[in-house]
Amino acid sequence: MIINMNLSNNAYDIVVESGCINKAKELLNLDRKVLIVTDSGVPFEYAQKIAAQSTSPIIITIDQGEKSKSLKNYEKLLKTMLDNSFTRADCVVAVGGGVVGDLSGFCAASFMRGVDFYNIPTTVLSQVDSSIGGKTAVNLSGIKNIVGAFYQPKKVLIDISLLKTLDKRQISNGLSEAVKMALTSDAKLFEIFENEDIEKNIEEIIIRSLKIKKDVVEKDEKEHSIRRILNFGHTIGHAVESFEDLNGLYHGECVGLGMIPMCSESVRERLIGVLEKLDLPIKVRLDKEAVCRAMLHDKKVDSNGIYIVRVEKIGEYIIKKVDISTLYPDIELICEK
Repeated sequence: MIINMNLSNNAYDIVVESGCINKAKELLNLDRKVLIVTDSGVPFEYAQKIAAQSTSPIIITIDQGEKSKSLKNYEKLLKTMLDNSFTRADCVVAVGGGVVGDLSGFCAASFMRGVDFYNIPTTVLSQVDSSIGGKTAVNLSGIKNIVGAFYQPKKVLIDISLLKTLDKRQISNGLSEAVKMALTSDAKLFEIFENEDIEKNIEEIIIRSLKIKKDVVEKDEKEHSIRRILNFGHTIGHAVESFEDLNGLYHGECVGLGMIPMCSESVRERLIGVLEKLDLPIKVRLDKEAVCRAMLHDKKVDSNGIYIVRVEKIGEYIIKKVDISTLYPDIELICEK
């Protein structure tokens, strides 16, 4: 299946096909210098498959984990391209999850003011969400995605067969982002999570999630209005995630927690049932004051408050601006400390 991201100046195809990594040479322009970025948690054979189909490949492997989305690694990638005489005619290929995609995309966006970028996501989280839409970034001083740019890929290859090496926790971590899409935009998708065998429906879940994000990004590429719904669960989730050393939670697990306070009571009950079905946490050992302080670093905060997304009915959403202090009672729902 080919899903087209129909952006006027930045349109691109999202190829969803099992085994499409083996056809990368046909689908991507690899007849040039290619910086292939992967991480230590991704089977190295995936990067090697791209290298074998490239004319002049260089593979860089960063350490697995959010800490690798750093200015230090950003500089490392740029210096590698500079030392190997990359030009604006060359490209960057991300082979990995969200960390690899965000870091590689930001590198591609800024080297010589922009070179071609291809994304080959290898995790559920990146396949359903972060690989499309053009958000690229690195972290700074413990603040997630605070330095970055909007930069669309030239093409995205979604190869579902690459998910076979993931453990159950990583799969559930990624599916949290699909639950997010379902709650705001697709009641039928949420019913699949509630009532169906999730593993047997993984391809449909990924495709439905991609179509939701595609539709949102086409309407609002730079997040001025409706694209804010993609942040559902993230305002509180990013705050929880900033305490990584304390809680050891993955991004999707934090997003799942962040959705709980942002739902009506009836929706919250159904959401908790789905999170438990996925073995995702519904409580975290943090106090609400600490979470609220962390939320002050959110990019969406200004002197008048912060935009939040609430779901009162599954498949529908409300976007409104509030003072962070009004969220204290809701945040207490997920805090154990």
